[in-house]
Amino acid sequence: MFSGGDYSEVARWLANFVLSHAKRENLRVEAALDAEGAREGNSYGVRLRLGELLAPPAGQPPLELSFGEVAAGRGSLGWCSALAARVRALARDLSAGDRGSIKSA
Repeated sequence: MFSGGDYSEVARWLANFVLSHAKRENLRVEAALDAEGAREGNSYGVRLRLGELLAPPAGQPPLELSFGEVAAGRGSLGWCSALAARVRALARDLSAGDRGSIKSA
């Protein structure tokens, strides 16, 4: 495993990691990573999207991760495993909400 890297490199890694683990729960889930504006160089905000649904929902804060936490943690199997579990739980919740919105003919 590897750790460190500059802000944009770590952002790319995080976006790929989140997307990879979210899609293990539902192939239609997409990852939205906020890494610009006031966050740039400091932190990342992570949300998952399935159609019009978001997890965490709009109005609630995204999954917040500091740059330092991700840069150091991406080299740790334990940290990666814990983040993967959080992402997969969000994707499962999102998928459950999507199933509730399906209407039969």
